[in-house]
Amino acid sequence: MRKVISALAALAFVLVLATIAAAQGTGRINGEVKDKDGNPWTDITVEIKNADTGQTLTVKTDKSGKFIQLGLRSGIYTITILSPKDNVSYPTKFQVADAQENNFKLDFKQILAENAAAHPDAAKAREEEENKFKNMKVHFDAGVAAMTDSNDLAKQLKTAPAEQKAALQQKRTADCETAVTEFSQSEQGVGAKEVNNHAMVWGNLGQAQECAGHFEEASKSFQNALDLKPQGNYYIGLSTNLAKAAMAQNDPKVTAAKIADASASCEKAGALDPAAGTSCWKNVGIVLSNKDQKAAIAPLQKAAQADPKDAQTWYLLGGALSANMDFKQEGEKQIPIMLPGTLESFQKCIDAAPDGPYSKLCKESLDSLNVLMGGQPTAVGKKKKG
Repeated sequence: MRKVISALAALAFVLVLATIAAAQGTGRINGEVKDKDGNPWTDITVEIKNADTGQTLTVKTDKSGKFIQLGLRSGIYTITILSPKDNVSYPTKFQVADAQENNFKLDFKQILAENAAAHPDAAKAREEEENKFKNMKVHFDAGVAAMTDSNDLAKQLKTAPAEQKAALQQKRTADCETAVTEFSQSEQGVGAKEVNNHAMVWGNLGQAQECAGHFEEASKSFQNALDLKPQGNYYIGLSTNLAKAAMAQNDPKVTAAKIADASASCEKAGALDPAAGTSCWKNVGIVLSNKDQKAAIAPLQKAAQADPKDAQTWYLLGGALSANMDFKQEGEKQIPIMLPGTLESFQKCIDAAPDGPYSKLCKESLDSLNVLMGGQPTAVGKKKKG
């Protein structure tokens, strides 16, 4: 009885194997794919889909651009060549015969040549677009190289001896101007529909123009980038250059208008990205601190509120508030009238980073203000008793 059962089980197993084999088929594809230059197209995905069953198999090409797929039933298959990095998804029909080796070859160089012959105008337009892109990239890469060199020189300037600074600054300025020229030419080569590339080039051009001291032009470039693709770093660039442009004005109304525009840009940066908003307020505050301590107060207050752990911001805010204190005469002394938050700013600077580089500066400022609170004698020519 056991032998009968074993024999039946063995027979059933053989029938299952036969069914699986029949479902899989015995067809085989020997494939070979070449790229647009006629070279083996290595390590790309090949999708093989049965038109009847919808069954889909995927393989990769080897270093010779070849692939093999076994176990295929006879029928029509859609073979799709996939290469996302090259923006290629090319499907083609292919007949597979059972129990045979089916040779599949695809040469993109030949396909492109045939398409060019059939559609000469389209091929010419595509070639012009490709050349335009290549030219754009050449200028873009040259602009990046110039800015990289400029940033390296900026680091050197911080520690260079006094007698070397002028030459280094001159070279850095030349690098910035080179970057402006290269990015400007690159921008002209970007296709109208390439929104991301266009915005990126405008953003880089804005940085180069800021580096070269062209703040008005930089503001326009960052605005162009924002019109295409709103990003926090573009808002920072716009606000910073508006503030710098404001400090270069002689007309108080124009200055105030540009500062207001810079503040509005920081508000938008914060709405889009809180971290970008914080950096934006701080950058604007730093720029204004160099020439207008009163105007710097509001952006620095916003930056400190957004990031209470930034000791530098508290130090700058304390300095801006101190610079705008008033005095009143009491007897023979002038008593300081400090703006609200002056002493607190320096104390928060110390608390934020007790061992940081700004702690000592803030403590010295705080001690000086506490001494000043006692008032300064103003009487002159008074004779001593005795």
